[in-house]
Amino acid sequence: MKIVVLGAGAWGTAMAISASLHPAGHQVSLWARDAGQAAAMRAGRENARYLRGVPLPAALQLVHGEAVQAAAGADLIVVGTPMAALRGLLGQLSASAAPVAWLCKGFEMPQDGCDFGLMAHEVCAQAAPGLQAGALSGPSFALEVARGQPTALVAASRHAAVREALVQAFHSPQLRVYANEDIVGVEVGGAVKNVLAIATGLCDGLQLGLNARAALITRGLAEMTRLGLALGARAETFMGLSGLGDLVLTATGDLSRNRKVGLLLAEGRSLQEAVQSLGHVAEGVYSARTVLARAQVLGVEMPLSETVVDLLDGRVQAPQALQRLMARDPRGE
Repeated sequence: MKIVVLGAGAWGTAMAISASLHPAGHQVSLWARDAGQAAAMRAGRENARYLRGVPLPAALQLVHGEAVQAAAGADLIVVGTPMAALRGLLGQLSASAAPVAWLCKGFEMPQDGCDFGLMAHEVCAQAAPGLQAGALSGPSFALEVARGQPTALVAASRHAAVREALVQAFHSPQLRVYANEDIVGVEVGGAVKNVLAIATGLCDGLQLGLNARAALITRGLAEMTRLGLALGARAETFMGLSGLGDLVLTATGDLSRNRKVGLLLAEGRSLQEAVQSLGHVAEGVYSARTVLARAQVLGVEMPLSETVVDLLDGRVQAPQALQRLMARDPRGE
């Protein structure tokens, strides 16, 4: 199977490594936008910027240049760029006959005066409506996938050919891939869990205790599910890997950049200081406002997400955020 991964960040690199080591002997290429990065990875056989210390398999090809040319003849194209770059890249791939899958999570920033941003599959419907496409998502840190540690992911698409291609490409003794037709639910889970991880980091940073953390994660799952159902997702998706699983991992794992943002804000750091200290993108910082905007258009109540947005925008400080949530009127679960 010929697999091309477009984007040499942490996630793109991790998935390229995983595919390169697959027992089926896939032919895998990893495309870097920057020629210098591609040259450095060829020379050092590692992605020193994003996954330092993890060797790149000898069989993994490192390429740059035009993305469309790099993807020519592929059996599967995996897009590992951030959400902000997805629309443009899908537009370039619009004539591709190969299945396409993206790794990014979140909502796009609003376009052309629209009040809300779109999920990745909605972006694809506008930018490249003829593509057979989907998402590869689930509870996973790129570093652990790159190291070959046990992981389970979800291949989500309305197209059976996309789900089957992703399973064929990545399902292995180290990485289980479960197919799911509910791409709406999978993408809502992937977007909202990053916002909730910031809230959980704040909770832990303020040393509120394990009771508070459990309550926050559980009520956060309820928020995620409400938004998903309003967008047409299936409720059971949120009890699976891309819902509860991804939420628990991102909210509690020490490798979570979004949780780290919450921890730093609890220490009194500014948002700018918190983001700069990470060295990588924390998706929740960028998707919190877009998640909330979509919920507000739909009339979906998301108090935790709203509080995170107010915290990120400087309208409340960490102690005030807690007080506001605890002061909410009682209601049935």
